[in-house]
Amino acid sequence: MARIIDTVDLSEVMMIGDRVLIKPESHPNKTTSGLYLPPGISEKEKIHTGFVMKTGPGYPIPAVSDMDEPWIEKEEVKYVPIQPHPGDLAVYLQNAGYEIDIKLERYVIVSQSSILMLFRGEKIFE
Repeated sequence: MARIIDTVDLSEVMMIGDRVLIKPESHPNKTTSGLYLPPGISEKEKIHTGFVMKTGPGYPIPAVSDMDEPWIEKEEVKYVPIQPHPGDLAVYLQNAGYEIDIKLERYVIVSQSSILMLFRGEKIFE
């Protein structure tokens, strides 16, 4: 069951850590030989594909400081960036994701470790 959020626009969504927001591709309801598939059969597959919509900043690195004095300003947190970028086509594990509906559109939230492969470039839209 997906969580439904109607009050938020996608531009207001911020991903945390290594999380990735993916818009799943619609699965065909017919095989290449012409047989029609029953509803829900493609959703039971272990591996799905979809387009990366938003990504988190990455894995946080703790600030290294020699002094632990409370009056000295702390450094901002730095991140190790993650590999997916918005617009990439991702092959991901379905069981590791969480479904969410934003403005009647279905999305899946997965961690970077659940993404098996990325396709990047203009040719993926052809």
